[in-house]
Amino acid sequence: MIWVTVAMLMALLALSIPIAAALAALGLSLDYLYSWMPLRLALGEMSWGVSTDFILFAIPLFVLLGELLLRSGIAERMYAAMSQWLSWLPGGLMHSNIGTCTLFAAVSGSSVATAATIGTVAVGEIDRHGYNERLFLGTIAAGGTLGILIPPSIVMIVYGALTETSIPQLYLAGIIPGLVLAALFMVTVIVACMARPAWGGDKIAVSWGERWRTLPDLVPPLLIFTVVIGSIYTGLATPTESAALGVLMAMALAAWKRRLSWSMLRESCEGTMRTTGMIMLILIAATFLSFAVTSVGIGNQVTELITESGLTPIQTMWMIVALYLVLGMFMESLSMMIATVPIITPVVINMGYDPVWFGVLMMLLLETALVTPPVGLNLFIVQGVRPRGQIRDVMIGSLPFVVTLLAMIVLLMLVPDLALWLPRIAG
Repeated sequence: MIWVTVAMLMALLALSIPIAAALAALGLSLDYLYSWMPLRLALGEMSWGVSTDFILFAIPLFVLLGELLLRSGIAERMYAAMSQWLSWLPGGLMHSNIGTCTLFAAVSGSSVATAATIGTVAVGEIDRHGYNERLFLGTIAAGGTLGILIPPSIVMIVYGALTETSIPQLYLAGIIPGLVLAALFMVTVIVACMARPAWGGDKIAVSWGERWRTLPDLVPPLLIFTVVIGSIYTGLATPTESAALGVLMAMALAAWKRRLSWSMLRESCEGTMRTTGMIMLILIAATFLSFAVTSVGIGNQVTELITESGLTPIQTMWMIVALYLVLGMFMESLSMMIATVPIITPVVINMGYDPVWFGVLMMLLLETALVTPPVGLNLFIVQGVRPRGQIRDVMIGSLPFVVTLLAMIVLLMLVPDLALWLPRIAG
């Protein structure tokens, strides 16, 4: 039954069927083939339950927050300020790409929004300063992945809802790994540009006076991050309420910069509805698939297959990591997580692993999927914002950062406290 299910899923994906339709079709197929009762009758109630889940209401709010920051020009000024402070490093503005992605990730919660926003702002600098185009594009694709690791992460909210794991604990667990990963990305750029100095482009001369004058442009994202995350940990707001606070702050900042208008709000809301509609449709389909998988006994078969394999817990975990790395080459990251986490997480917890730690590991695996050919979503996002060239340039430029992500996964496996230290001291 397991292998039939996997074969059907691979076949549906190979036909380029939209992922939500593929997941729903697979769930309905399992219902007709293996269930003695009509599971499809529960689809309406499941759709309503997922759509009205209070915690998931944070998703459109964080998407809207990112849209407002992009369309109000705050992201563009943030990039300009970051370029003043980081351009002295070997690699110049490539460090600004990563640094700005880190800051934007701390307010948008979305890898796609982060890569698209910073890519739109940054690609014009490639020819202007003579950077190696492939590596420059790779920094945007890789930096964008930080959006699902550094809080407030939309994907962490989905993981928390699927596994009933504390979202504030997940947010705390993602901070240190997110900052460490951003630093490792910058080290990757430094090593590449020291080996090939021509890749680092022209040196940009910046005075200390110019740097200090740009500091106010770094305040808005830090202020929003402080309010959103601080309101959660002081107990003043739930993750959903904190997202609403972030939206209000973004609107206030846009009004202060005289960029708030009805047309800007309409465009932001339209972008939010498109993204949210896609996410919620995938969630509904994956919830039904998870229900079908559990009802027909596939979940138990997977558990038995793993427990009877004779592998130790750490060997099993390495096997799970390898499985996700392979799946990430062929599946969109959010869909991959939603389709597999309800099955894999109980197995991981039964082996004694912390669900919060596994949540951070899952984010790293999803980040790797975002920049792994042939279907890494961030690769297509970055390709979409550049005016010329083929997608293989983005793929080649991202490969060094795939290696960095793999090194970070190994580091987290060897040093679990990277993720668990902050949640533990916070109680």
